[in-house]
Amino acid sequence: MTAFSLDPEQNAWCEELETLAGRQLRPLAEKGEPGHVNRPLVAALGAAGLIDRLLDSGALDLCLLRESLARGCPEAETALALQGLGTHPVVRAGTPAHRARWLPGVRAGRTVAAFALSEPGAGSDAAALALAAGRDGDGWRLTGEKCWISNAPEADFYTVFARTTPGAGARGVTAFLVPADRPGLTGTALDMLSPHPIGALVFDGVPVTPDDVLGEPDRGFRVAMDTLNLFRPSVGAFAVGMARAALDATVEHTAHRTAFGGPLKDLQAVSHQVAEMATRVEAARLLVYAAAAAYDAGEPGVPRRAAMAKLYATETAQYVVDAAVQLHGARALRRGHLLEHLYREVRAPRIYEGASEVQRTIIAKELYANREASA
Repeated sequence: MTAFSLDPEQNAWCEELETLAGRQLRPLAEKGEPGHVNRPLVAALGAAGLIDRLLDSGALDLCLLRESLARGCPEAETALALQGLGTHPVVRAGTPAHRARWLPGVRAGRTVAAFALSEPGAGSDAAALALAAGRDGDGWRLTGEKCWISNAPEADFYTVFARTTPGAGARGVTAFLVPADRPGLTGTALDMLSPHPIGALVFDGVPVTPDDVLGEPDRGFRVAMDTLNLFRPSVGAFAVGMARAALDATVEHTAHRTAFGGPLKDLQAVSHQVAEMATRVEAARLLVYAAAAAYDAGEPGVPRRAAMAKLYATETAQYVVDAAVQLHGARALRRGHLLEHLYREVRAPRIYEGASEVQRTIIAKELYANREASA
Protein backbone atom coordinates (compact mmCIF):
# COMPACT_ATOMS: atom_id res chain seq x y z
CA MET A 1 0.00 0.00 0.00
CA THR A 2 1.24 3.50 -0.83
CA ALA A 3 0.41 6.43 1.38
CA PHE A 4 -2.64 7.12 -0.77
CA SER A 5 -4.12 3.90 -2.16
CA LEU A 6 -4.55 0.17 -1.74
CA ASP A 7 -2.82 -2.24 -4.08
CA PRO A 8 -4.90 -4.33 -6.57
CA GLU A 9 -4.86 -7.44 -4.36
CA GLN A 10 -6.13 -5.50 -1.37
CA ASN A 11 -8.87 -3.85 -3.42
CA ALA A 12 -9.94 -7.24 -4.80
CA TRP A 13 -10.05 -8.73 -1.30
CA CYS A 14 -12.18 -5.84 -0.03
CA GLU A 15 -14.62 -6.33 -2.90
CA GLU A 16 -14.85 -10.05 -2.11
CA LEU A 17 -15.58 -9.26 1.53
CA GLU A 18 -18.32 -6.78 0.64
CA THR A 19 -19.94 -9.34 -1.65
CA LEU A 20 -19.73 -12.05 1.01
CA ALA A 21 -21.22 -9.71 3.59
CA GLY A 22 -24.14 -8.74 1.39
CA ARG A 23 -24.99 -12.14 -0.06
CA GLN A 24 -24.21 -14.65 2.69
CA LEU A 25 -23.84 -12.87 6.02
CA ARG A 26 -26.62 -10.28 5.88
CA PRO A 27 -29.41 -12.91 5.57
CA LEU A 28 -28.06 -14.61 8.70
CA ALA A 29 -27.82 -11.26 10.49
CA GLU A 30 -31.43 -10.45 9.63
CA LYS A 31 -32.56 -13.70 11.24
CA GLY A 32 -30.80 -12.91 14.51
CA GLU A 33 -32.54 -11.66 17.63
CA PRO A 34 -31.46 -8.12 18.60
CA GLY A 35 -29.50 -8.05 21.84
CA HIS A 36 -28.39 -11.67 21.63
CA VAL A 37 -25.35 -13.44 20.24
CA ASN A 38 -26.11 -14.65 16.72
CA ARG A 39 -24.31 -18.00 16.82
CA PRO A 40 -25.20 -19.03 13.23
CA LEU A 41 -23.62 -15.76 12.06
CA VAL A 42 -20.49 -16.37 14.17
CA ALA A 43 -20.29 -19.91 12.79
CA ALA A 44 -20.51 -18.56 9.23
CA LEU A 45 -17.67 -16.15 9.96
CA GLY A 46 -15.60 -19.09 11.16
CA ALA A 47 -16.49 -21.26 8.16
CA ALA A 48 -15.47 -18.46 5.80
CA GLY A 49 -12.05 -18.26 7.44
CA LEU A 50 -12.61 -14.68 8.58
CA ILE A 51 -11.96 -15.33 12.27
CA ASP A 52 -8.70 -17.02 11.33
CA ARG A 53 -7.78 -13.98 9.25
CA LEU A 54 -8.81 -11.65 12.07
CA LEU A 55 -6.62 -13.34 14.67
CA ASP A 56 -3.61 -13.79 12.40
CA SER A 57 -3.58 -10.44 10.61
CA GLY A 58 -1.83 -7.19 11.34
CA ALA A 59 -3.58 -3.92 12.04
CA LEU A 60 -3.97 -2.91 8.40
CA ASP A 61 -5.57 -6.19 7.34
CA LEU A 62 -7.81 -5.95 10.40
CA CYS A 63 -8.93 -2.48 9.30
CA LEU A 64 -9.63 -3.58 5.73
CA LEU A 65 -11.58 -6.55 7.03
CA ARG A 66 -13.72 -4.49 9.39
CA GLU A 67 -14.33 -1.66 6.91
CA SER A 68 -15.40 -4.00 4.13
CA LEU A 69 -17.74 -6.07 6.28
CA ALA A 70 -19.25 -2.95 7.83
CA ARG A 71 -20.02 -1.56 4.39
CA GLY A 72 -21.94 -4.75 3.53
CA CYS A 73 -23.31 -5.94 6.90
CA PRO A 74 -22.56 -4.07 10.15
CA GLU A 75 -23.86 -6.96 12.30
CA ALA A 76 -21.37 -9.37 10.74
CA GLU A 77 -18.57 -6.88 11.29
CA THR A 78 -19.51 -6.45 14.93
CA ALA A 79 -19.77 -10.19 15.57
CA LEU A 80 -16.31 -10.66 14.06
CA ALA A 81 -14.74 -7.75 15.92
CA LEU A 82 -16.09 -8.93 19.28
CA GLN A 83 -14.48 -12.32 18.71
CA GLY A 84 -11.19 -10.58 18.09
CA LEU A 85 -11.46 -8.22 21.04
CA GLY A 86 -12.20 -11.01 23.51
CA THR A 87 -9.61 -13.39 22.06
CA HIS A 88 -6.65 -11.10 21.29
CA PRO A 89 -5.41 -11.16 24.93
CA VAL A 90 -5.38 -14.97 24.75
CA VAL A 91 -3.42 -14.91 21.48
CA ARG A 92 -0.88 -12.41 22.78
CA ALA A 93 -0.64 -13.17 26.50
CA GLY A 94 -2.17 -16.62 26.97
CA THR A 95 -0.27 -19.79 27.82
CA PRO A 96 0.03 -22.69 25.37
CA ALA A 97 -2.68 -24.42 27.40
CA HIS A 98 -5.01 -21.43 27.02
CA ARG A 99 -4.49 -21.31 23.30
CA ALA A 100 -4.93 -25.06 22.85
CA ARG A 101 -8.12 -25.06 24.93
CA TRP A 102 -9.91 -22.04 23.48
CA LEU A 103 -8.57 -20.90 20.12
CA PRO A 104 -9.72 -23.83 17.95
CA GLY A 105 -13.34 -23.21 18.95
CA VAL A 106 -13.04 -19.46 18.44
CA ARG A 107 -11.48 -19.88 15.01
CA ALA A 108 -14.22 -22.31 13.95
CA GLY A 109 -16.98 -19.99 15.17
CA ARG A 110 -18.17 -22.41 17.85
CA THR A 111 -16.82 -20.52 20.88
CA VAL A 112 -17.87 -16.96 21.71
CA ALA A 113 -15.40 -14.65 23.48
CA ALA A 114 -15.86 -11.40 25.42
CA PHE A 115 -13.60 -8.59 26.65
CA ALA A 116 -14.63 -7.62 30.20
CA LEU A 117 -12.95 -4.34 31.12
CA SER A 118 -15.64 -1.70 31.81
CA GLU A 119 -17.41 -1.41 35.15
CA PRO A 120 -20.30 0.71 36.46
CA GLY A 121 -17.75 3.13 37.94
CA ALA A 122 -14.81 2.59 35.58
CA GLY A 123 -15.51 3.12 31.93
CA SER A 124 -13.28 5.77 30.41
CA ASP A 125 -10.97 5.65 33.46
CA ALA A 126 -9.99 2.01 32.97
CA ALA A 127 -7.21 2.20 35.57
CA ALA A 128 -9.86 2.81 38.26
CA LEU A 129 -11.10 -0.79 38.11
CA ALA A 130 -12.76 -1.97 41.30
CA LEU A 131 -13.50 -5.65 40.56
CA ALA A 132 -11.57 -7.17 43.45
CA ALA A 133 -9.34 -10.23 43.16
CA GLY A 134 -8.88 -11.25 46.79
CA ARG A 135 -6.24 -13.84 47.66
CA ASP A 136 -7.52 -17.36 48.29
CA GLY A 137 -4.64 -19.76 48.83
CA ASP A 138 -2.57 -19.87 45.66
CA GLY A 139 -5.35 -18.22 43.68
CA TRP A 140 -7.94 -15.46 43.97
CA ARG A 141 -11.68 -14.91 44.22
CA LEU A 142 -13.27 -12.26 42.04
CA THR A 143 -15.92 -10.07 43.65
CA GLY A 144 -17.69 -7.17 41.99
CA GLU A 145 -19.34 -6.21 38.71
CA LYS A 146 -18.60 -5.58 35.07
CA CYS A 147 -20.95 -3.58 32.84
CA TRP A 148 -21.42 -2.74 29.14
CA ILE A 149 -19.70 -6.00 28.18
CA SER A 150 -20.28 -7.03 24.57
CA ASN A 151 -21.44 -10.67 24.14
CA ALA A 152 -22.32 -10.85 27.85
CA PRO A 153 -23.95 -12.80 29.36
CA GLU A 154 -23.90 -15.32 26.47
CA ALA A 155 -20.14 -15.68 25.85
CA ASP A 156 -18.34 -18.95 26.51
CA PHE A 157 -15.37 -17.25 28.16
CA TYR A 158 -14.39 -13.78 29.32
CA THR A 159 -11.09 -11.92 29.37
CA VAL A 160 -11.55 -10.26 32.77
CA PHE A 161 -9.47 -7.45 34.24
CA ALA A 162 -9.47 -7.32 38.04
CA ARG A 163 -7.73 -5.43 40.85
CA THR A 164 -5.13 -7.70 42.48
CA THR A 165 -3.23 -4.92 44.30
CA PRO A 166 -5.41 -2.23 45.93
CA GLY A 167 -4.25 1.35 45.56
CA ALA A 168 -1.75 0.58 42.78
CA GLY A 169 -3.73 2.12 39.91
CA ALA A 170 -2.87 0.65 36.52
CA ARG A 171 0.00 -1.34 38.04
CA GLY A 172 -2.28 -3.46 40.22
CA VAL A 173 -4.56 -5.00 37.57
CA THR A 174 -4.38 -8.62 36.44
CA ALA A 175 -5.98 -10.18 33.36
CA PHE A 176 -7.75 -13.52 33.81
CA LEU A 177 -9.34 -15.97 31.40
CA VAL A 178 -12.64 -16.90 33.06
CA PRO A 179 -14.87 -19.60 31.56
CA ALA A 180 -18.56 -18.68 31.65
CA ASP A 181 -19.47 -21.72 33.75
CA ARG A 182 -17.33 -20.75 36.74
CA PRO A 183 -19.35 -20.87 39.99
CA GLY A 184 -20.45 -17.46 41.20
CA LEU A 185 -20.49 -15.84 37.74
CA THR A 186 -23.89 -14.58 36.58
CA GLY A 187 -25.05 -11.99 34.08
CA THR A 188 -27.97 -10.10 32.62
CA ALA A 189 -28.59 -8.64 29.17
CA LEU A 190 -28.95 -4.88 28.72
CA ASP A 191 -31.45 -3.36 26.27
CA MET A 192 -29.38 -0.88 24.25
CA LEU A 193 -29.95 1.54 21.37
CA SER A 194 -27.93 -0.61 18.96
CA PRO A 195 -28.86 -4.28 18.45
CA HIS A 196 -25.57 -5.68 19.76
CA PRO A 197 -25.47 -8.24 22.57
CA ILE A 198 -24.36 -6.25 25.62
CA GLY A 199 -24.74 -7.18 29.26
CA ALA A 200 -23.63 -6.87 32.86
CA LEU A 201 -21.74 -9.49 34.87
CA VAL A 202 -21.75 -10.17 38.61
CA PHE A 203 -18.80 -11.93 40.24
CA ASP A 204 -19.73 -13.46 43.60
CA GLY A 205 -16.48 -14.98 44.81
CA VAL A 206 -15.63 -16.47 41.41
CA PRO A 207 -12.53 -18.68 41.85
CA VAL A 208 -9.52 -18.17 39.58
CA THR A 209 -6.08 -19.74 39.77
CA PRO A 210 -2.57 -18.88 38.55
CA ASP A 211 -3.36 -21.03 35.50
CA ASP A 212 -6.10 -18.52 34.57
CA VAL A 213 -3.75 -15.50 34.46
CA LEU A 214 -3.10 -13.93 31.06
CA GLY A 215 0.41 -12.54 31.14
CA GLU A 216 1.69 -11.73 34.63
CA PRO A 217 -0.06 -10.76 37.87
CA ASP A 218 -0.42 -6.99 38.26
CA ARG A 219 0.53 -6.49 34.59
CA GLY A 220 -2.93 -6.92 33.12
CA PHE A 221 -3.41 -3.27 32.25
CA ARG A 222 -0.65 -3.66 29.66
CA VAL A 223 -2.63 -6.56 28.15
CA ALA A 224 -5.72 -4.35 27.95
CA MET A 225 -3.86 -1.42 26.38
CA ASP A 226 -2.10 -3.66 23.85
CA THR A 227 -5.51 -4.91 22.76
CA LEU A 228 -7.03 -1.44 22.57
CA ASN A 229 -4.08 0.05 20.65
CA LEU A 230 -4.61 -2.63 17.99
CA PHE A 231 -8.38 -2.35 17.87
CA ARG A 232 -8.83 1.43 18.11
CA PRO A 233 -7.83 2.12 14.50
CA SER A 234 -10.07 -0.75 13.44
CA VAL A 235 -13.00 0.81 15.31
CA GLY A 236 -12.33 3.73 13.00
CA ALA A 237 -12.40 1.32 10.07
CA PHE A 238 -15.78 0.00 11.23
CA ALA A 239 -17.04 3.58 11.33
CA VAL A 240 -15.61 4.30 7.86
CA GLY A 241 -17.39 1.23 6.49
CA MET A 242 -20.72 2.46 7.82
CA ALA A 243 -20.02 5.97 6.52
CA ARG A 244 -19.24 4.58 3.06
CA ALA A 245 -22.52 2.63 3.08
CA ALA A 246 -24.40 5.81 3.97
CA LEU A 247 -22.54 7.76 1.29
CA ASP A 248 -23.26 5.09 -1.35
CA ALA A 249 -26.95 5.23 -0.51
CA THR A 250 -26.96 9.03 -0.64
CA VAL A 251 -25.27 9.26 -4.04
CA GLU A 252 -27.80 6.78 -5.43
CA HIS A 253 -30.78 8.51 -3.82
CA THR A 254 -29.85 12.06 -4.84
CA ALA A 255 -29.11 10.98 -8.42
CA HIS A 256 -32.65 9.65 -8.91
CA ARG A 257 -34.90 11.48 -6.46
CA THR A 258 -36.56 14.46 -8.13
CA ALA A 259 -37.60 17.70 -6.46
CA PHE A 260 -38.17 21.24 -7.72
CA GLY A 261 -38.12 20.13 -11.33
CA GLY A 262 -35.02 17.91 -11.39
CA PRO A 263 -32.85 15.41 -9.53
CA LEU A 264 -31.62 16.40 -6.09
CA LYS A 265 -28.02 16.21 -7.26
CA ASP A 266 -28.57 19.28 -9.42
CA LEU A 267 -29.28 21.39 -6.35
CA GLN A 268 -26.01 22.98 -5.25
CA ALA A 269 -26.91 22.69 -1.57
CA VAL A 270 -27.26 18.93 -2.02
CA SER A 271 -24.24 18.32 -4.24
CA HIS A 272 -21.97 20.34 -1.96
CA GLN A 273 -23.23 18.39 1.05
CA VAL A 274 -22.46 15.10 -0.70
CA ALA A 275 -19.00 16.37 -1.67
CA GLU A 276 -18.31 17.28 1.96
CA MET A 277 -19.43 13.84 3.11
CA ALA A 278 -17.16 12.12 0.58
CA THR A 279 -14.15 14.26 1.48
CA ARG A 280 -14.48 13.58 5.19
CA VAL A 281 -14.88 9.84 4.60
CA GLU A 282 -11.73 9.74 2.48
CA ALA A 283 -9.77 11.69 5.10
CA ALA A 284 -10.95 9.30 7.79
CA ARG A 285 -9.94 6.26 5.71
CA LEU A 286 -6.43 7.61 5.21
CA LEU A 287 -6.03 8.40 8.92
CA VAL A 288 -7.14 4.88 9.81
CA TYR A 289 -4.80 3.25 7.30
CA ALA A 290 -1.88 5.39 8.47
CA ALA A 291 -2.44 4.46 12.11
CA ALA A 292 -2.72 0.77 11.23
CA ALA A 293 0.45 0.88 9.12
CA ALA A 294 2.30 2.58 11.98
CA TYR A 295 1.18 -0.16 14.38
CA ASP A 296 2.33 -2.90 11.99
CA ALA A 297 5.70 -1.18 11.46
CA GLY A 298 6.30 -0.71 15.18
CA GLU A 299 6.66 3.04 14.74
CA PRO A 300 6.62 5.43 17.71
CA GLY A 301 3.48 7.35 18.61
CA VAL A 302 1.06 4.49 17.97
CA PRO A 303 -1.32 5.37 20.87
CA ARG A 304 -1.62 8.95 19.57
CA ARG A 305 -2.15 7.87 15.96
CA ALA A 306 -4.64 5.18 16.99
CA ALA A 307 -6.53 7.74 19.07
CA MET A 308 -6.61 10.19 16.16
CA ALA A 309 -7.92 7.53 13.81
CA LYS A 310 -10.60 6.35 16.19
CA LEU A 311 -11.65 9.90 17.08
CA TYR A 312 -11.85 11.32 13.58
CA ALA A 313 -13.40 8.29 11.92
CA THR A 314 -16.17 7.79 14.47
CA GLU A 315 -17.04 11.49 14.57
CA THR A 316 -17.02 11.57 10.76
CA ALA A 317 -19.30 8.53 10.53
CA GLN A 318 -21.80 10.19 12.87
CA TYR A 319 -21.78 13.31 10.68
CA VAL A 320 -22.10 11.38 7.40
CA VAL A 321 -24.91 9.11 8.54
CA ASP A 322 -26.82 12.06 9.99
CA ALA A 323 -26.38 14.04 6.77
CA ALA A 324 -27.50 11.02 4.75
CA VAL A 325 -30.68 10.75 6.82
CA GLN A 326 -31.36 14.45 6.25
CA LEU A 327 -30.95 14.14 2.49
CA HIS A 328 -33.18 11.07 2.33
CA GLY A 329 -35.93 12.69 4.36
CA ALA A 330 -38.63 10.84 6.28
CA ARG A 331 -38.14 7.57 4.38
CA ALA A 332 -34.80 7.12 6.20
CA LEU A 333 -36.60 7.15 9.56
CA ARG A 334 -38.75 4.11 8.83
CA ARG A 335 -37.88 0.99 10.77
CA GLY A 336 -35.89 -1.34 8.55
CA HIS A 337 -34.41 1.31 6.27
CA LEU A 338 -30.64 1.03 5.84
CA LEU A 339 -30.07 4.51 7.24
CA GLU A 340 -32.39 3.97 10.19
CA HIS A 341 -30.27 0.95 11.02
CA LEU A 342 -26.98 2.78 10.52
CA TYR A 343 -28.23 5.69 12.62
CA ARG A 344 -28.64 3.38 15.60
CA GLU A 345 -25.37 1.56 14.90
CA VAL A 346 -23.16 4.61 14.44
CA ARG A 347 -23.66 6.23 17.84
CA ALA A 348 -21.95 3.68 20.08
CA PRO A 349 -18.44 3.72 18.51
CA ARG A 350 -17.97 7.30 19.70
CA ILE A 351 -18.15 5.91 23.25
CA TYR A 352 -16.77 2.38 23.42
CA GLU A 353 -13.06 1.51 23.50
CA GLY A 354 -12.47 5.03 24.77
CA ALA A 355 -14.92 7.88 24.24
CA SER A 356 -14.02 10.74 21.90
CA GLU A 357 -13.06 12.87 24.89
CA VAL A 358 -10.62 10.18 26.05
CA GLN A 359 -9.04 10.06 22.59
CA ARG A 360 -8.52 13.83 22.69
CA THR A 361 -6.87 13.47 26.09
CA ILE A 362 -4.51 10.77 24.77
CA ILE A 363 -3.57 12.92 21.78
CA ALA A 364 -2.92 16.03 23.86
CA LYS A 365 -0.87 14.16 26.49
CA GLU A 366 1.41 12.70 23.84
CA LEU A 367 1.86 16.06 22.13
CA TYR A 368 2.94 17.73 25.37
CA ALA A 369 5.07 14.77 26.41
CA ASN A 370 6.91 14.98 23.09
CA ARG A 371 7.43 18.70 23.62
CA GLU A 372 8.96 18.12 27.06
CA ALA A 373 11.16 15.32 25.75
CA SER A 374 12.58 17.51 23.01
CA ALA A 375 12.99 20.61 25.16
